[in-house]
Amino acid sequence: MSGGGRRWIVLLAALLGVALTARLGFWQLDRAAHKRALQQAIEAQGGLPPLAAAELRADADQLHRSVRLRGTWLAERSVLLENRPMAGQVGFYVVTPLRLEGRAEAILVQRGWLARDARAPERLPPLPGAAGPVEIQGRLIEAPSRLYQLGATGQGRIRQNLASAAYAQEIHEPLLPLTVLQQDPPAEGLLRDWPVPDAGLQKHYGYAFQWFALAALILGLYVWFQLIRSRRSR
Repeated sequence: MSGGGRRWIVLLAALLGVALTARLGFWQLDRAAHKRALQQAIEAQGGLPPLAAAELRADADQLHRSVRLRGTWLAERSVLLENRPMAGQVGFYVVTPLRLEGRAEAILVQRGWLARDARAPERLPPLPGAAGPVEIQGRLIEAPSRLYQLGATGQGRIRQNLASAAYAQEIHEPLLPLTVLQQDPPAEGLLRDWPVPDAGLQKHYGYAFQWFALAALILGLYVWFQLIRSRRSR
């Protein structure tokens, strides 16, 4: 192949490389814009007045809304979600159904975090459960905190994950499909230092920077080797 033919092949490869990496960079920026809009929607939902029990609906339109609810804990139905760290310690998220005042349904409440006894991991921590009516504040989320799990969800007090629809059938209690992430001050030994919702904007901006940097590198290498260095060697 002649030198002129090789130069055209190198030019074509460089152009394709720059076009592909730049396109991937803009794709990451598009994803970041979508996530930013989602984050703004979450923040707007959270800024609305708190919902009462009578206003709760069985749909996802109320996700991320704040709530102020009265009801009675079904403490005997509490579940411990294991392998949930907080403040550098391993422990459990406590999830308890709250039977809502003035409604036939209950709703799952992710109430807080309890430490696991490192010396006796099989020992269950005492579960809090005030008798009588309680009032809680929180934010509506889709489901209790979930981890990747192989196989079917188990039963018993300690579990990896919990789905409200399946759990409603198990305990024979009508449950609303959403979950409350309780945000009252720490009480009854429960910590509530929940992670702030993160849409992952910085990750997409980081990927976009990497793709644009690679596009610039390809273009810079082409200019250096095919134009500047070639002219110097003549």
